[in-house]
Amino acid sequence: MKHQLWIVITCALFACGTTQAQGSGAPGVRWQDLTTEQQQVLAPMRDRWDSMPPGRQQALSRGAERWQQMTPEQRTQARQRMQRWRELPPEQQQQMRDRYQRFKELPPEDQQRLRDSFRRFQDLPPEQREELRKRWQEMSPEQRQQFQDRWRQMTPEQRQKARERWQNATPEQRQKMRDRAQQRRGD
Repeated sequence: MKHQLWIVITCALFACGTTQAQGSGAPGVRWQDLTTEQQQVLAPMRDRWDSMPPGRQQALSRGAERWQQMTPEQRTQARQRMQRWRELPPEQQQQMRDRYQRFKELPPEDQQRLRDSFRRFQDLPPEQREELRKRWQEMSPEQRQQFQDRWRQMTPEQRQKARERWQNATPEQRQKMRDRAQQRRGD
């Protein structure tokens, strides 16, 4: 039960943003207004419930509701993500919180663009994802910035064309593309 609670808390904080979860002007949620299922998931927090900020109560109640709606497979995945989170060093957890906060501050269209890019990345075959990760890690900070700047200057159509060229290229053609890009950068 305690494990479920941590997952619900994490989901709530990431879904609502930590600043909203800590205290907004919205009314709180009374314990007796929670469903029986929500109360079961949040039972370890019962004694502290009334002293929590209203925004946190709302976020936790929504998190418990989402937990109840998850399939067993989704719950297993959530547990695994939570375990990976707990294993991260505190500095890395803070970096992730900071990134999430910056993401939430982006305009909605930029947030959607990033979600779409992430989904496309997830849809790639594992070998291609690993290849892209490796290439990114091999880049210097300056090269990464140059890449990001060039990518941002492209139109959506140009980006799509570049993706298609890359996906349809053979390993040899991809290597030639990399070599040409490095020559243009003067590496």
